[in-house]
Amino acid sequence: MGQRRNLQGLRMLVTGASQGIGRSLVIEGLKAGMDVIAVARKQDLLDELVKDTTAKGSSSGRLITVAGDVTDPVGREKMLETAKTQLGGLDILVNNAGIGATGHFAEEDNTVLRKIFEVNVFGLTETTRVFLPIIKAGKTPAIVNISSIAGLRGIPARAAYSSSKFAVEGFSEALRAELFKDKVDVLVVCPGLTQTNFSQNMLERKAKIQMDHKRGMTADEVALETLESMRRGRERVLLTRDAKRISFITKFFPRIADRIAKRKVAGLFKEEMIDTKKGIYPSFLG
Repeated sequence: MGQRRNLQGLRMLVTGASQGIGRSLVIEGLKAGMDVIAVARKQDLLDELVKDTTAKGSSSGRLITVAGDVTDPVGREKMLETAKTQLGGLDILVNNAGIGATGHFAEEDNTVLRKIFEVNVFGLTETTRVFLPIIKAGKTPAIVNISSIAGLRGIPARAAYSSSKFAVEGFSEALRAELFKDKVDVLVVCPGLTQTNFSQNMLERKAKIQMDHKRGMTADEVALETLESMRRGRERVLLTRDAKRISFITKFFPRIADRIAKRKVAGLFKEEMIDTKKGIYPSFLG
């Protein structure tokens, strides 16, 4: 467990803040009395966020927006300078910006994996690197990385996205140990399906079956759970029963997890997997 903290008056920066979980984190953070820097690539969406929070008038914190890209060194420096000049530092960095894609790896455009890693991994790690000096000087400081259940178990037709989230998990574990001496918490939040526009914003959507994100948690629910993890210093949070179940089965019954994944793919490609010599479907797959 990390440190417990009172969020009132803390300074937080959220990347990918114009939509979905990031947007909800900004709004709920303001309600909790935090001063928040909202970062996203599109200024018009940030302007809408400002209008919405102003119109509701329920927040007690201060909102600052920065149009910037986590993959761009200039954008990262702009975020850092804003935190220094506007807030005098930073207490909590939330690495939320991310992109995805669906489709089988063998059929995927060879640029997809690199694009996903550029945002989900290198954007996250380099944004963290830039902010480390001022985070270390913050009050009950924390780095919060938004991962996914796809970082707990590789999901068929989401190899690139799962790979990136596995990298986030490994980076977070190592960084947590390294920053223990500096009293900086590294918290990881793993949402399951979430009701956002994430699937519509994917680089590719080529999976035979698309996941129904409308069945998942709302972005507000994820945001509230994330803020609660900050308050309690919970180093790893698994959201939804699916995430907890996947984590449990993968940890204690890995062969069963493998079998489930194989049978899922086999069901989708049943016709292609007919044994051409015997004319039968491999029985061990179901």
